[in-house]
Amino acid sequence: MILLIDSGNSRLKWAIFQNGKLQKNYALNNQTLNANKLSEAWKSLAVPKRLYIASVGPSALLDIVKSVATELWPNVTSIQVKSEPHGFGVHNSYLQPEKLGVDRWLALIAAHNLYQKPTCIIDCGTAITIDFIAADGNHQGGMISPGLSLMKKSLATNTDLLEFNEANYVLGPANFTEAAIYNGTLSAVAGLIEYVLSKQDPSLTVLLTGGDADVIAKHLSVSAIIDLNLVLNGLAIVASNSEY
Repeated sequence: MILLIDSGNSRLKWAIFQNGKLQKNYALNNQTLNANKLSEAWKSLAVPKRLYIASVGPSALLDIVKSVATELWPNVTSIQVKSEPHGFGVHNSYLQPEKLGVDRWLALIAAHNLYQKPTCIIDCGTAITIDFIAADGNHQGGMISPGLSLMKKSLATNTDLLEFNEANYVLGPANFTEAAIYNGTLSAVAGLIEYVLSKQDPSLTVLLTGGDADVIAKHLSVSAIIDLNLVLNGLAIVASNSEY
C-alpha cells in the first residue's frame, strides 16, 4: 500500500493507492488540523510501503505530516514530489519549471495520462488556476486568480463593514450584503473562466477540480468534467512509474 498526500492551502487530502487504483480518500481542514488529529486519522491505516507528498500549503503543515508519518511508521520512505521540466509524458512550459506549483504539475500529468486530449484544467481552490495542455503533452501555459474564499476574505480584511461569510445564495442581484458578495465573487470567477474559454477551440476538454468545482460548474455555460481527485491521480501516476 502506498499513501498519497496532497497538502493544499485549505485542506490536507490523502488516499490509499493499492493494486493500481485509488482505494479511498480523505480530507481534513487545515484550520483545525494538528498532529493529534492527523495521528488519530492515520493510526488505523496499514503500514504504507512509501509516502508520496505534494505540498503547496504552509510549511508548518508539511512538518506535521512528516512528523506524524515518522512517529507512526519509523521506517517508511517519504518522497516529496516536485515540478520538473518534463516527465510522465508532459513538458512543463514554465521558464523556471520548478516554479510551477506541484499541484498544477500533477494535474497536468493526470490530465494528459487519463484523458489524452487537448485540455483546459481549472483548479477551483484557494486560487483559481487555469492551465492548458495539448494532446502531445505540451503544457501551453496558464493563469492564476484569487478563488471564491480568497476574494471574500480580501473584502473582509480590507473593508470596515464587510464580513466574511461562507453561506451560499441564489445567484442574481441581491438585496442584502452577504448575498451580494457571494454573487459578485461567483460571477467574477465564472466570468473569468467563460472569457478564457471563449478564446480557445470549443472542442477543448474542460476539467474542473478543487473544493469549489461543483459550485462553479453549475454556473458555467460550457460542459465540464469534474475530477476532484486530479492531483491525487497525478501522484498515483508518479508513484506507479517511480524508481523508488
